Amino acid sequence: MTDRSRRDFLTSVGAMAGAAAIPSLAAAAPPDESPPPMAAQETWDMSWLDNIQGKHKQVFDIANWDTGLTTVRNWYDAHEKVYQLRHPQLAAVVGIATQAFPINASDAMWTRFPIGDEWKVIDPATGKPALRNIFIDKREGPPPIAEASVKLLQARGAMFWQCNNALNKVAGILATRVNRPQLEVYKELRAGLNPGVILVVAHTLALGMCQERGCAYEKVV
Repeated sequence: MTDRSRRDFLTSVGAMAGAAAIPSLAAAAPPDESPPPMAAQETWDMSWLDNIQGKHKQVFDIANWDTGLTTVRNWYDAHEKVYQLRHPQLAAVVGIATQAFPINASDAMWTRFPIGDEWKVIDPATGKPALRNIFIDKREGPPPIAEASVKLLQARGAMFWQCNNALNKVAGILATRVNRPQLEVYKELRAGLNPGVILVVAHTLALGMCQERGCAYEKVV
């Protein structure tokens, strides 16, 4: 055997020995590291989007509980004064996430959790942090404010949604305040939204879907 043949033979033997010494990744991985099964996905009803009809449609991205509803009311009033249009020729969608959450909370949630104190919502009847939803019915104040209530806007055709991601965040905030588990608080808040409020998986998704259906967009701060 020549010197070159001997070197080639020793190299191949060494390579085979090294390969035999390295265990396969499948054999080395512990049996309990397989990916966990995915949790069942919640089904989200998006059929409400089909109800966005009318000649003029607008989605309001409400970032402030204080002035948000007045803007929606002004939109309805302006179309009625200029074009003599009402629902169903008009369609307003009111999108609410975290900062404007108090608008969507029922009276029961206001008494159970410190919503008025946390969001600095003062009840004009008491001068103290509100223990009721002051936005649900006709409000105290001049007409632009008094007539900018949830029920009055719903009567004019407005739809309200609540972002679920934001609701989880709100639940965390309030859970800390009342020293309770976040999941428990979330379930109560979800069940305690105002009648007619649509729970959407994500604020950003709903805004985009409304615009795809022809809604103008307005950010209300």
